[in-house]
Amino acid sequence: MTEEQLSSNHPTLPPTTEEDRFSWLRLLRSRKVGPATFRRLLREHGSAQNALTALPEVARAAGIEGYETCPPGVIEAELKAAEAANARLLCLGSADFPDALNDLSDAPPMLWAIGDLSPLQRKSIGMVGARNCSSLGARMARGLAADLGKEGYTIVSGLARGIDTAAHMAALKTGTVAVMAGGVDVVYPAENTDLAGDIAKSGLRVSEQPMGVTPQARYFPRRNRIISGLSQAVVVVEAAAKSGSLITARDALDQGREVLAVPGHPFDARAAGCNMLIRDGASLVRSAEDVIEALPQRQPETLEPMSDPQPDVQQASVPSQASLHSEILARLGPSPIAEDQLIRDIAATAGEIGPALVDLELDRRILRQPGGLLSLQA
Repeated sequence: MTEEQLSSNHPTLPPTTEEDRFSWLRLLRSRKVGPATFRRLLREHGSAQNALTALPEVARAAGIEGYETCPPGVIEAELKAAEAANARLLCLGSADFPDALNDLSDAPPMLWAIGDLSPLQRKSIGMVGARNCSSLGARMARGLAADLGKEGYTIVSGLARGIDTAAHMAALKTGTVAVMAGGVDVVYPAENTDLAGDIAKSGLRVSEQPMGVTPQARYFPRRNRIISGLSQAVVVVEAAAKSGSLITARDALDQGREVLAVPGHPFDARAAGCNMLIRDGASLVRSAEDVIEALPQRQPETLEPMSDPQPDVQQASVPSQASLHSEILARLGPSPIAEDQLIRDIAATAGEIGPALVDLELDRRILRQPGGLLSLQA
């Protein structure tokens, strides 16, 4: 592969055949392979099948013996479950994959989708908030979602209780997308089963998790980055000082999205997070007009990735793999830093650092976080 292809954030070509999609799923479902590692392996080995062949040796070089890739039978079962649920697979780089996610460093390589894809083609606003929301908060969410829907915006939320539910219900007629923390065929909470069915008829449900997976706590923060990533802006209606909604707001800021918040009474703990966001610079929201006015006047242009100069393969300063591992670990700590900053600090090239990061990630020495951030594994 060329250096330009290696420099790209995402695989150059999406899978075009059933065999390709099968291999993509196998690679993505293999142990310790997340979105960033998936793309790195694909760039380094040229195809998912080649990466699957190489992965056991990559793991062995990282000190992991007996590594096995995802068995084909697991993928066959997942595809069968998807067919039963009438779900379709959206692959990064394909025409039906959401354009809004293409600029994310940790974009999900594949999404399962149930419903109508057209809401993904419109401008979107994310709306999140407290599960135990107040009546006033629910009314505010319904009003904002309905008014923004009338203005042509798709409402994106997480199908949770409270604010999410109110926003989805108000946007059923105009377009809504539910990003799910578990499998796209597993409705959580169960009380939203009817709502999930209605969304599948007039809107869209999506998830990066395998079919049939029950939501777990660690999946929700990952889900939140997709909510914000699909959206031009994220509106927080009610949120406590420590809540998942604030994680979504932070993801939105990292992704270059607008963050807006509805103010609340200082004595109401459910409004503490929103008031903190406004204090820290988030736009205050009283109506849909406030949201629209806060949006950029035009869509950001999609720039072609710039190719780095061809590296000199005869460089004598390339450190040994062991010393490079040691230097990476010495530079990292519990507080995450950007991968680009790490590369600059070590004064190495992305081509030298990349394989070492894969080794350390597979060895559970480092942790890759949303936004291209790295830290030591706790």
